[in-house]
Amino acid sequence: MFNKILIANRGEIACRVIKTARRMGIRTVAVYSDADRDALHVSMADEAVYIGPAPSTQSYLVIDKILQACEESGAEAVHPGYGFLSENAGFAQRLADADISFIGPNIHAINSMGDKITSKKLAHDAGVNTIPGHADVIDDAESAVTIARGIGYPVMLKASAGGGGKGMRVARNDDECRDGFLRATNEAKSSFGDDRVFLEKFIEEPRHIEIQVLADKHGNVIYLGERECSLQRRHQKVIEEAPSPFLDAATRAAMGEQAVALARAVDYESVGTVEFIVDADRNFYFLEMNTRLQVEHPVTEYVTGLDLVELMIRVATGEKLPICQAEVQLNGWAIEARVYAEDPCRGFLPSIGRLVRYLPPLASDAVRVDTGVYEGGEVSMHYDPMIAKLITHGPTRERAISHMREALNEFYIRGVSHNIGFLAALIEHQRFRDGRMTTNMIGEEYPDGFHPADMIHDDPALLIAVAAAIHRQYMARAAGISGQLPGYERTVSNDWVVVMNNDRHLVEVRPVDGGHDVLYGDEWYQVRSNWQFGQPLFDGTVNGEDVCMQVERRNMHYRLFHWGAQVDLMVLTARAAELLASMPVKHPPDMSQFILAPMPGMLKQLMVEVGHDVRAGQDLAVVEAMKMENVLRAERDGNVAEILAGVGDTLAVDQPIIKFE
Repeated sequence: MFNKILIANRGEIACRVIKTARRMGIRTVAVYSDADRDALHVSMADEAVYIGPAPSTQSYLVIDKILQACEESGAEAVHPGYGFLSENAGFAQRLADADISFIGPNIHAINSMGDKITSKKLAHDAGVNTIPGHADVIDDAESAVTIARGIGYPVMLKASAGGGGKGMRVARNDDECRDGFLRATNEAKSSFGDDRVFLEKFIEEPRHIEIQVLADKHGNVIYLGERECSLQRRHQKVIEEAPSPFLDAATRAAMGEQAVALARAVDYESVGTVEFIVDADRNFYFLEMNTRLQVEHPVTEYVTGLDLVELMIRVATGEKLPICQAEVQLNGWAIEARVYAEDPCRGFLPSIGRLVRYLPPLASDAVRVDTGVYEGGEVSMHYDPMIAKLITHGPTRERAISHMREALNEFYIRGVSHNIGFLAALIEHQRFRDGRMTTNMIGEEYPDGFHPADMIHDDPALLIAVAAAIHRQYMARAAGISGQLPGYERTVSNDWVVVMNNDRHLVEVRPVDGGHDVLYGDEWYQVRSNWQFGQPLFDGTVNGEDVCMQVERRNMHYRLFHWGAQVDLMVLTARAAELLASMPVKHPPDMSQFILAPMPGMLKQLMVEVGHDVRAGQDLAVVEAMKMENVLRAERDGNVAEILAGVGDTLAVDQPIIKFE
C-alpha cells in the first residue's frame, strides 16, 4: 500500500480523495494555484505544494509542475481526480518514467479510450453498438459542413479529448455547423490543450445512460450497474441517479456485457465509465469511455456499498478485485444533484464571489454532501463553478426523491447566485417523477430559459402562515425591550396583513405554547418551532407536518425559500398595507443602448469597432467564463458609438462593453 499520494486536482474531488486516503491511513499531498491558496483541499491535506498562477494552463495542467511537486513531497503515487490531467496519457507516461504510480488505467487504455475518435473504432471492432458518424479528425469548418451534409442533420460536433460538456455543439444546419466547429475547437483547446474535433449523428430524444466498470491488473473486469444521466443542460449533467428508471434487466445486462467487452479489449484496469446513448426503444449506442473517476460516482457508491476511490488505490497497488460479477448487488436508489454557482434566471450565467453563508444539509445515512468549499471561501472565475454535489439515498426512488427535496430546502447559500431553485423545480417536475427524462428535457420544458415564475410554490398558505408567525415573534420581542414605563407597555396586535406578490392576505396570529396558531381564510394553521431570531432555517411543523424552510429578514421583507420557490413577503398592519398600495414604483434605468457583460469573465474577442453598423443577431463579442465561450449578439440594428472594454479585460456582471447610438 502507498504511504503518500499526491492529488493532481482541486476542489470537491481533491477533498473526496483525501477523505478516503485518510481512512486508509495514507498521507496526502495537495497542489494549489494562486486562486486556491486558501482552498479547502489545501487545508485538508497533510501537505500542500504551490504550482503557479490561477489559470489552469499555468498550474493544474502543467505536467512539469505536478512532477516537481511529487519530487518535493516524496509522493509515491498520483490520483488525478477528473478533468485536468486525468485522461492525459502523456502525464501517465511521465509519472511512469519517474517511477511514480498513476492511480488510474494503464497508458494503452488511456490512449485507446481517452481519445474519442480511436475509442469509437475500437468499440466497433469489439462488437459494441456505435453511433453513425465520421470518426476521423475534421480539419476545418467547411469540411465539417460537407461531412454533416453526408450524414444528415442534426449532428453533434465533439472534442476528441473532451468531457464534462466542454467542446460540444449540436448543429442543425450549415451555419450552426460552421459556428459550432469554431466554438468546439476553441473550448477544446482552452480546456484540454487539444483542439481536435469529430462529428457524429445526433440522436433525437435520447437518454444518456452509462455503465460503471471496474477492473484489476489480473484480468478481472466487472460492471457495477448503470447511472441515468439524461438530465443535462448544454451537455452538462445536472441530476444523475442509479439505477435508471428506464432500463429493464435484459438491457442492463446487455449494456454491462458490452462495457466489459470494451474494457477487456484494451486490457483496462482501475475504474472507468462506458457511456451510451439509449433511444426510446432501448436501443443503445456507444458514446465514449471515460478513463477516470466520474463526477457522479457517489450514486454508484450508495447503491453498491463500494468506495470507488479506495478500489482505484488498491488496484493501483496490484490488489485483485474483492468481488466478482455475481456478488454485485444494487440496493435501493441514489440521486445526485450538482449545486453550481450560477444564476438560472439569467440564462445560467456563472456567479463568482465570496460564500458569505454556506450551510449544507447535515450528513446522514440518506444524505451526503461532497464539496470543496466552505463559508467565507471564494468561488473563482478560473475554474468550474461547482459548489457541491448533493447525494441522497433511499430504499426506493420515491424515498430518494423525498430526501433530495428535503435536503434542497436545507441547503443555505448566500453571497453567490446558485441553482438550488432550479434543481428543486426539476425534482418536482412530473416528467422527472415519472422517470420520462431525455437529454432534451430541460430545453423542452424551459424553452425560453428558467424564470422565477417556474418556481411558484404550490402551497402559498404555508408560506403566509410561517411568515406571519415569525413576524409576530419579532414584534413581541420588540415590545418587550422597548423600555416603556410601567402601565404603558406596548401591546402586540394579533391582526396582520401579509403582502405576497402584491396581493394582500388577512391573517390572525395567536401565540401558544411552542409556537403560534395562524388563522388564514377559514383554516387555522398550527405553526410549531423552536426557531430563534437570526437562524437561517425555520425547522418545525405546520399542522403536524414537518417543515424546513430558509428564512431571511431583509428590512421590511421576509424572504422564504421552500420547495425551490423563493418568495418575498411583508407582514404589515392594515394601515401600513393601505399606504403601501399608494407608494410609487421605481423603474430600472434604460440600458438598451449598451451591450452588457452577462457574467463575470474575460473579454476574449471583439468583432466590431467604433462606427460600425450592426444588424440584429450579429456577433459582437465573446466572453470566456469557467472555460466556456459565450457569444454576445446584437439585439437590434444600430451603430457602434463607443467601445468600453478591451480584449483581455476581466469583466464584472452587467459591465458595459459596447455603447450604441
